[in-house]
Amino acid sequence: MGLTGSEQKNKNKKKIKILISGPFSAGKTQFIKTISEIEPLTTERRTTKKDEKKVKDYTTVAMDFGKITIDDEHELYLFGTPGQARFDFMWDILGKGALGIIVLVDSTNPETFHEARQIINYFESRYPVPMVVGANKQDLPDAWPPEMIKAALNLDTEDIPVIPVVAKYKESVKNALLKLLEEIYKEFG
Repeated sequence: MGLTGSEQKNKNKKKIKILISGPFSAGKTQFIKTISEIEPLTTERRTTKKDEKKVKDYTTVAMDFGKITIDDEHELYLFGTPGQARFDFMWDILGKGALGIIVLVDSTNPETFHEARQIINYFESRYPVPMVVGANKQDLPDAWPPEMIKAALNLDTEDIPVIPVVAKYKESVKNALLKLLEEIYKEFG
C-alpha cells in the first residue's frame, strides 16, 4: 500500500530540530505551546519541591515537543528540555541532532542567570551549534533588558545574540525562532 500525495510530501520535508532550554520557570513550555501548529506533547507533572511550588504548580520532567511548518520543504521540530538540574540527563538525549538552541532566561529573576550560564556552557561544550538567548518575560515591569542580561551572562565576547521575548505572544516567539534560523543559516549556509 503506497503513500498518499500529502503523506509523500510530508515524508520529503526537511526536519530541523531546535532545542528550547533554560532554567526552571523560564517559559520553555509556554514558548512551544504558543507557536506549535500541533497540540504539543508535554510531560508536565506537579512540582514536588517546596521552593518550586511557590513559583508554579507544574513542571516539565522529560520534554516538550511541538512542530511548525515553515514552507513546503521545511518543518521545525521544537524540543523543550526540563529546567531542573535533576532532569539534566534529558539535555544530552534531546541535544543530539539539534541544529540550533534557544536558551530562555526569566528576565525578572536574576537569581537564575548563573544557572542559565551553566546551561549555555553545557550545550556549547557538547553541541556547538548556533545559539540564541531569549530574554523572556519582557512584558513585565521588573524585566532586565537584553543588554543587561547579555552582560550578566558574560556573553559580551561571545557571538550569541540576546533578544527580547514574551513566550505567550506568537509574534515574539516567531521572531526568536527567525533569529535562530538566521544564525543557523550563517553557520551552515
